[in-house]
Amino acid sequence: MDQVAALEHLLNTALRRIAELEAALASMAQENADLRRQLAKNSSNSSKPPSSDGLKKPAPRSLRGKSGKKSGGQAGHRGDTLRQTATPDFVHRHEAEYCGACQYGLTAGMIKGVERRQVFDIPVPRLEVTEHEAAIYCCGHCRAMTTADFPDGVNAHVQYGPRLRAAAVYCNVQQLIPEDRVCQLLRDLFGATSLCAASVTNWVNGAARTLGGVVEHILARLTEGGVRHLDETGLRVAGKLHWLHSISDLAFTHYRLSAKRGAVPAFLNGGTIVHDHWKSYYAHMSGVDTHALCGAHHLRELKAIEEIEKEPWACAMSALLTGANHLKCAAQGRGETELSASVYQGIIIKYMAILAEGLAFHERQPPLTPKPGTRGRKARRPGHNLLIRLRDYRDDGLRFLTDFTVPFTNNQAERDLRMMKLRMKISGTFRTLEGAQVFADIRSVISTVRKHGGNILETLTLSPQQIIARL
Repeated sequence: MDQVAALEHLLNTALRRIAELEAALASMAQENADLRRQLAKNSSNSSKPPSSDGLKKPAPRSLRGKSGKKSGGQAGHRGDTLRQTATPDFVHRHEAEYCGACQYGLTAGMIKGVERRQVFDIPVPRLEVTEHEAAIYCCGHCRAMTTADFPDGVNAHVQYGPRLRAAAVYCNVQQLIPEDRVCQLLRDLFGATSLCAASVTNWVNGAARTLGGVVEHILARLTEGGVRHLDETGLRVAGKLHWLHSISDLAFTHYRLSAKRGAVPAFLNGGTIVHDHWKSYYAHMSGVDTHALCGAHHLRELKAIEEIEKEPWACAMSALLTGANHLKCAAQGRGETELSASVYQGIIIKYMAILAEGLAFHERQPPLTPKPGTRGRKARRPGHNLLIRLRDYRDDGLRFLTDFTVPFTNNQAERDLRMMKLRMKISGTFRTLEGAQVFADIRSVISTVRKHGGNILETLTLSPQQIIARL
């Protein structure tokens, strides 16, 4: 009996050890899969920026697919090129002395016409100096001295004018040239030899104060109704992570700094907001009427699930979303404002069928092994999470089909944030929160004016009232 008990104990010990090894093997297999998933992600199948691809940059593959159009200019496209002007600034007359055929002498009376060629060039750059003289009077009655008033803005004996200050702000904020190089640029181009980086910084800060009313006007236009695009990105400010929140549409852009990513613009009212399904937009923005999810984010996630996870339903869902967007664009091209009920219902039926296929696929998968010490809800695979989101937020994901004013993607917000990220690549950080907000305010005005087709350099010389009148 002792021998049997010993064998049973040995067997139970071996079985426990086998179970422990199987659990460890499953955990390592899951961890290996997670690491492989992270390594396989790039800018084409995730939200990682292209700069993170390094030397393993994937071959270009547009998620939009083929349009069916030939490359190059399309039929009806006017095109544009440099054209001659009827009012040239200078005319240089060139004459010949001898006939090109027989070498006979030529006279002015033999001219029968001219051939015109025009050269567009910039004038020789130089600073233009304007002297203001205020007359000093001696009163003939009381003999008191009176000096005439100088124009507004003429405050010092020697100073740079509004156009040069605007050029410095333009180079620093619009073209993202650091202050020292702005000084070098204006010194080389215009001979501004005494310009220093501190002056450029003061001019930028002054421009932000002057444009404060314009920024408030932009925010007011974006607050009420319409389709607004929202996004956020991290910025390093004073050595700490801050968040730049953007609100934009086709005509206006507003940037706002915050120490918290969750400080979303909860003050927006009515209309539709387009975003990438970050939960804070749902949790804190009850004032808006409807939400719309970015289709480009869904396509990237589906591509990752198709390429990395090898799940069969992802390709079908990607094709369905892309095809639905093409149907919408074709309907808009015909002047229609909505899809027919039969077409929309057909899309919904296919959509739900793909979701059912995907959910059934995940129900057949073994559950994930929880990591030691983890708490909370049971972990799910990336594809399973995406399926649940596409199911629970179906109306928001397909908002572009039911409301033609809503685009398929949130690319408007991403385009408006792109230059802000480029600023971080150049400088790395902002030294102060005030400096970061100054930059954000001026970029709000610049982006808005650009959308209205205005000239940025000219705009920076105008008063706030003049800028608002043009928006």
